Amino acid sequence: MSPRGAGAPVGRRVILGLLGLGAVGVVTGAGIQRRLEQITAPIQSRDPTGLTNLFPDAGGFRFYSVTSTVPTRTAADYRLRVTGLVGRPATLTLDQLHAMPQTALTRDFQCVTGWRVSDVAWSGVRLAELLDAAHVQPGAQAVTIRSFDGVYTESLTLDQARRPDVLVALSMLGGPVTHDHGGPVRLYVAPMYGYKSLKWLGEIEVTDRVHPGYWEEDGYDVDAWVGHSNGRDDDATS
Repeated sequence: MSPRGAGAPVGRRVILGLLGLGAVGVVTGAGIQRRLEQITAPIQSRDPTGLTNLFPDAGGFRFYSVTSTVPTRTAADYRLRVTGLVGRPATLTLDQLHAMPQTALTRDFQCVTGWRVSDVAWSGVRLAELLDAAHVQPGAQAVTIRSFDGVYTESLTLDQARRPDVLVALSMLGGPVTHDHGGPVRLYVAPMYGYKSLKWLGEIEVTDRVHPGYWEEDGYDVDAWVGHSNGRDDDATS
């Protein structure tokens, strides 16, 4: 059995096939669509691309998760751990995060498979601010970011993590980050594809090297700059 169990990735051939079925469903009506839902039901909850949910919600986003269920964290019980090669490890509450200086920006959210939600309003704490407060130690080169879903991970180099457009996001779309959008706290990495913007943020570990994340272990680009990974999107690294 795969060590990922229920979180095993959806194959690229399956994804391409679903795209074809989805296009047919749009043309021929509800019957095909119901069949599509039957086919995708076992894998929809763990598809990080969003492709098995072919009809976006009102905000244009696709819901995805690599696990069958995700725990809920409330404002009272949420905690963010900052660990690893730091002089001041910390466990931060949601109130403490809100008390830190907040940065607002409006940027697109871009999936590596091609869908995009334009001009999304984001607000939160710059990841660089958290790293500075933790006193990153010499020899540190990267961060590993973990979701409280217990499975999903991501990584950034320290230089990437310190960019001003990388946020520990507390709000989006004009309100708190909802559970389905990865709340109460998620990562937002503006110049990179969406799989870098880890949902349900639970831990930031400072490390001595980059550890490829969940999907990068299966071949996704570790440096997921928009426009560089799939060769068709606008460059967003500047």
